[in-house]
Amino acid sequence: MLWTIFVILLVLWLVGIVSARTLGGFIHILLVIALVLLIVNLVQGHVI
Repeated sequence: MLWTIFVILLVLWLVGIVSARTLGGFIHILLVIALVLLIVNLVQGHVI
């Protein structure tokens, strides 16, 4: 499930970069949160 969220956020982040609108900043924050969760799960040894 985390991979699904990560991919969705990545796509939205890319759309935010292309559109260069105000929502882009919010999407960047969500992407950083998704990356942190991904790293935490990998460090803890959970299978994603």
